[in-house]
Amino acid sequence: MVAEPTIIERTDEATSPNGRVDAEPEILTGAEITCRCLEAEGVTTVFGYPGGAVIPLYDALPRSNLHHVLSRFEQWSALEADGYARATGKVGVCIATSGPGATNLVTGLANAHLDSVPVVAITGQVAQPFIGKDAFQEVDITGISLPVTKHNYLVQRPEDIAHTIKEAFYLARSGRPGPVLVDIPKNVFLAKAPFDYPKKTGRRSYQPSLIPNMRQVRLAAQMIDEAKKPLIMAGHGIILAEGQEVFRRFVERTGIPVIFTLLGLGALPESHPLAEGLMGMHGHRHVNAALEECDLLVNIGARFDDRATGRLSGFAPNAKVIHVDIDPAEIGKNVPADVPVVGDAREALKLLIPEVAHRDHADWRAWIDGQRNRMLEAALENRPTWPEPYAIIKSIREAAGGEAIITTDVGQHQMWAAQHIGVEHGERWITSGGLGTMGYGLPSAVGAKIGRPELEVWTVVGDGGFQMSLNELATAVQERLDINIAIINNGYLGMVRQWQDLFQDKNYSEVQISGPSFVKLAGAYGCTGIRIERNEEIMPAIQRARSIDGPVVLEFIIEPEANVYPMVPPGGSNSEMVHGNLWQPTEEDV
Repeated sequence: MVAEPTIIERTDEATSPNGRVDAEPEILTGAEITCRCLEAEGVTTVFGYPGGAVIPLYDALPRSNLHHVLSRFEQWSALEADGYARATGKVGVCIATSGPGATNLVTGLANAHLDSVPVVAITGQVAQPFIGKDAFQEVDITGISLPVTKHNYLVQRPEDIAHTIKEAFYLARSGRPGPVLVDIPKNVFLAKAPFDYPKKTGRRSYQPSLIPNMRQVRLAAQMIDEAKKPLIMAGHGIILAEGQEVFRRFVERTGIPVIFTLLGLGALPESHPLAEGLMGMHGHRHVNAALEECDLLVNIGARFDDRATGRLSGFAPNAKVIHVDIDPAEIGKNVPADVPVVGDAREALKLLIPEVAHRDHADWRAWIDGQRNRMLEAALENRPTWPEPYAIIKSIREAAGGEAIITTDVGQHQMWAAQHIGVEHGERWITSGGLGTMGYGLPSAVGAKIGRPELEVWTVVGDGGFQMSLNELATAVQERLDINIAIINNGYLGMVRQWQDLFQDKNYSEVQISGPSFVKLAGAYGCTGIRIERNEEIMPAIQRARSIDGPVVLEFIIEPEANVYPMVPPGGSNSEMVHGNLWQPTEEDV
């Protein structure tokens, strides 16, 4: 998100959320000040779970204009805030009490941190006289969360709440977005102070570089114009910068084929002629073949994650590299950049467009198209009797028309969805990329639906990950959310089983997982449940789910030992991907 860096500005006159200037500031409790601050930041929804240290805040919530969503576990509160933020482009907010409530947020904060998602977490802390004395439900949450947040605070006075929350929102949404935690002791929530909300905020030590150096932009443009076989690697940074439209103009002007990281899907609609597909461990064959052949790789808003690059020594071996990223720490961290461009993706693209020539690259695009795995594509159309995972994903895509929000859990189903869902809008593809958080699918769908109620929402989950967070069905029912949950049920922790199949001589250690009757479970929660066991039942079940107003659980029973292909073996380069069960691992692969 683009934000101008400013400095703290405190005023003698208090500004209320409705914009009026009061000569005498209101005297409010810290809890009331917290609610007013959230309202002033445009927050309408918070996700949380009450407890002892935040009782004063929950006492003030009913007098505010904030809608509170009661999750069934604090980790899901954080992931709901994460899904809300990705779907809306706003800062997601979650609340938890001290001790276990706060520690339960940590995985969700780590998820947001690795995927650069703007989230503000507000935690209660034991009263100040008890801090450091091992009081009931006391933990040092600022110390615990320091590695997985962009910044965090322990507020010492009610007078400090307003400028702390203002700064927390600024840090969360500006530069490279990320989670920020604000820890407030119970007695600070109860104490009173004047409500004086700053008009501006910032930190002198924090000045994110939004506008790139023009010299670097021109060097990049020259390299782009000279390339014969260029590729663009589209990352999450384009979507976070709300740069999809300017990215499309850049792509169409340069004629460069686009490949996507997992979180970059939708930066350019996948129906666009220059959109080639997913790169990396479970990427498309022609995409990874193009990486092997290209002479220039233009990385925009991605961090060269290992799942995208494979073995670094074999990654894009013939290519010079241009790396555009708002975080200078990412440039050169994994892959050396011939031309580094530090800045916001949207701003960098706006500067690049007039500097580059119109190109076509038709021969290069034809070569890439020739590398497609036609045999695999044909096999995917030959649907077996049982529901086949590719067919399920393609049917959801066909029914929703590319307009729905799709969230996923983590595992095989996530990769099947990434390969075949056909993302048209980047902010409508919501998945856990960096952390790979099982249980992410349903909570993120809850957050996304609350943030974008006008859009159809599907979550694709596995039977393992869904059993981690299925209690959020209660939240979906309580909030009356129209969400469709597609369970890809193979009776295994599928991705781990696949690795054991291919790399551990089929030693299926602790991966077979039982589960409830998901149809009966759905009914117990007040949802509709549908079980699909045959291929011809897929589309009718999807259409029925779309016609029902409320949460629907669709349980697709698939082949237990179905694998995700293609796949790059561990330690392999992208050029060494395998395409089916004929491949056997060598000692070097294992």
